[in-house]
Order: sequence, then structure tokens, then C-alpha cells
Amino acid sequence: MKWEVVIGLEIHVQLATQSKIFSGASTAFGAEPNTQACAVDLGLPGILPVVNKEAVRMATMFGMAIHAQINQRNIFARKNYFYPDLPKGYQTSQMDLPIVGPGYVDITLDDGETRRIGVTRAHLEEDAGKSLHEDFHGMTGIDLNRAGTPLLEIVSDPDLRSAKEAVAYLKTIHSIIRYLGISDGNMAEGSMRCDANVSIRPQGSEKLGTRTEIKNVNSFRFIEKAINFEIERHIDVLESGGKIVQETRLYDSEKDETRSMRGKEEANDYRYFPCPDLLPIVLSVEFLNEVRSTLPELPEQKRQRFIDELGLSEYDAGVLSANRENAEYFEAVASQCQDPKFAANWVMGELASRLNKNQLEISESPVSAKQLGEMLIRLKDETISSKGAKTVFEAMWNGEGSADEIIEKRNLKSITDTSAIEAMIDEVIANNAAQVEQYRSAEEAKQGKMIGFFVGQVMKASRGAAEPGVVNKLLREKLKG
Repeated sequence: MKWEVVIGLEIHVQLATQSKIFSGASTAFGAEPNTQACAVDLGLPGILPVVNKEAVRMATMFGMAIHAQINQRNIFARKNYFYPDLPKGYQTSQMDLPIVGPGYVDITLDDGETRRIGVTRAHLEEDAGKSLHEDFHGMTGIDLNRAGTPLLEIVSDPDLRSAKEAVAYLKTIHSIIRYLGISDGNMAEGSMRCDANVSIRPQGSEKLGTRTEIKNVNSFRFIEKAINFEIERHIDVLESGGKIVQETRLYDSEKDETRSMRGKEEANDYRYFPCPDLLPIVLSVEFLNEVRSTLPELPEQKRQRFIDELGLSEYDAGVLSANRENAEYFEAVASQCQDPKFAANWVMGELASRLNKNQLEISESPVSAKQLGEMLIRLKDETISSKGAKTVFEAMWNGEGSADEIIEKRNLKSITDTSAIEAMIDEVIANNAAQVEQYRSAEEAKQGKMIGFFVGQVMKASRGAAEPGVVNKLLREKLKG
């Protein structure tokens, strides 16, 4: 039987506010346990929560960025359940009237196809605390520093049809929140986490299969592996005559498998009811207009501008616009050297390779956009050769200064004087008589491969400063004999 995969994602994004969603306690990462939780976060008697306006503004920005309906009147509800790191016994969240209603994002797949994925809703809620097991032999400690941290839960429609599509959607959301500046999206620190709802059904069927939820996966690679494992498990169970149990499962990255965590609750199991301590939020037209005026250029808009105005290919524009920091770095380099394609080649080539090798983000690059732009100017005006540019880049990476300083210090200016290059070629020919003889007796097609040896010798003699194009042209003439 052929199966169709149906996937929906719930993405939890930690908003980049300085304080928590209902209290003034700090949200800074990495503090000592239980040093950033106040009476509100602990739900002590007699306290009242106050909504953080900045969290509301950030959620509104996101809704506008995904073309969503913004509910001008939205309300908070209590989601009741018992968990050790949830001291109040309920989570303050949104249910019937979330701040962000239906919207959509367009994702681009590896083969270049674009698909539109529906977003059901995005609602504000508070995070719970964290259970600590490692430091308490036979017991569990509770750290409430995260309790009350503002989250935006983004719920997709069940529109995704493979693990790769799920990852493409997740990356698109990650890119949008980073462009908006509403979250750092740091998955390793839990600023963005994902639950995946997975089911399968016979191809052509409209009825949804029983779903399972994979909880709290925090890397693009792991979400793809976890979903693929779960799809195969569903197929094995159903084709063996079994039934899928609706449940929540955990992904074990070491064993690359999912395992049962608990039975999956339905919404009515949580006994949602409007929070009596929080009035409905009413967003004024003035507030919405003010938020709309602060929206930055978003990834898709930037990608299209790179194509239309800078003349980049769709691939280059897609790579460079996917990440805000990369895009800003590229634009600074292109502006400096006045050649977008040249800048794109270096940012996606030599720079990206170095960053990957050293596991650095572009914001940590030892070579600034200004430095790279200045070096490309020297390459374009032929002050340095392509090989010389790589030497300059290496030196800038190692902190030896600007391109001009390095070119001067290392005497890297290109040699374009044909008489000087001719002298070097004559010397190479004189010192390699046997190779010259072989070259002259070879067929023309083979000569094309053999000339590389002589070019290399001349470039070595010039310490990489000779202009390769001039060297090639003069060598071919000289080797004719």
C-alpha cells in the first residue's frame, strides 16, 4: 500500500524580551537556578500578573510578517495540568482568541519548488520551569528560572508531506523571527523548540490517520531524523496489522529512535477557561499601524530584491537572504566593492568555507565586511591577482590588518609588465628543456593540460604576483618555439 505522510508542527519561540510575560523577573540565559523567579512566576497567593507589552508587540509583528489575521481583541486562558515544574498547576496561555489567527508562509524545497504552508494560529503563553536530574541522586530538583518566560507558539496546518518539508518550514520560521529580531532562535539554548505531529494515511484518502506527537526537538537535523523514524514506525505497525496509539513520544538522538512518553491529551482534557486575573487585550488601530511601520524587509522580499536589483541568480539570492546576518554582511561588501556578483562569490565561497571550518557564525568573522570589500576593490582594479587575493584574505583572517597594508607589507602587487613576465617565462623555459620538448611534440589537446606546469613555474617565480591571464597568453606564444 502507498502511504501519504501528514505532518503539522508546533514551534515554541522564546521572545527576546528583557523581562517575563507577566512579571518583571529577568529572562537572561544561564543564571544560577531559581535566581530569576519572582512571586508571580511561582504563582504565590495574592499576586496578580501584568502582561508584558513588548511580548504583545513582538507577537503582532510576527502575525503581520506571515500575512495573518490579527485578533484586535484577544484573551488569555488557563490551561490546567499538573507538572512538577509548573507550580501554579496551570499555564497561562491563549486558546479561543489567540493574538495571531490564520496566516501562511511560503517554503522553498531543495528542488526549487515553492509550497505554501498554512499557519493555524500563533498564541502567547508562559514557559514552565525545568526539572533537574543529574545533580540530585535519586531525586529531582526544580529550576524555575524559565517559569514565565514569554513564548510564541506557532501552530501549522497539517500541510507538510515529508520530513524535508518540515525542516524547510522550520527554517523559514527561524529566518523570519531572526529578521524581525523578536527571538535569537538559539535552538541549543531552547529559544526555539519544536513538537511534530505525525500521521500517515492511504494515498488518496481524505481521512486523517491517528497522530503521534514528538516532543521538544531542538535541532533541524534531529527533527528530520525523528520524523523519518516515526513515519517508518507507523508504516511498520499498520502493515503488521497493528494500530497507532495517540501519544506523546520523545526522540532519543543517541539511539535515533522515538519512545513513548505519555498518552496524548485532547484540548478539552486541559479544561481551558478564561484567566480571571487578566483582562482581554484590545489592540488599537494606532498600535497596529505603529507596529506595521517597524516591520523590516523580510527574507522573501530581500531575496526578490537581490534578484531584481542586484542581478543575482535565484540560488545565490536564496542562500544570501536566508539569514539576516549573512544578508547584511553581503550587502555591506557589495556596497563597498560595487559588484554584487563578485561579493556574492566571495561571501558564499572563501568566507563561508572559512567560517564552516572554524565553526563560526558570520557575526564572529575575523574579516569584517569593510575589509573584504576593500580587498575586492584591489582585486577588481588588478592591484592583486586572484592568488594574491587569497593570500591577502588569509592574512586578514589572521589579523594582519587591512588589504592595502598587507599588499604593501608582503609586496603582493600584481606584475602586469609584460617584459618582466617575459623574462620569467624565458628563464622557466630554459630551466625545463625536457618538459618543453614533450610539450612541443604533444598533440594540441594534450598541450592544454601540460601548460599548467609552466604556468605554475612562472607563478612560483613571481611569488604569485604575475597576472595569470598575461602569463598564459605569453607562455603559449613562447612555447610554440
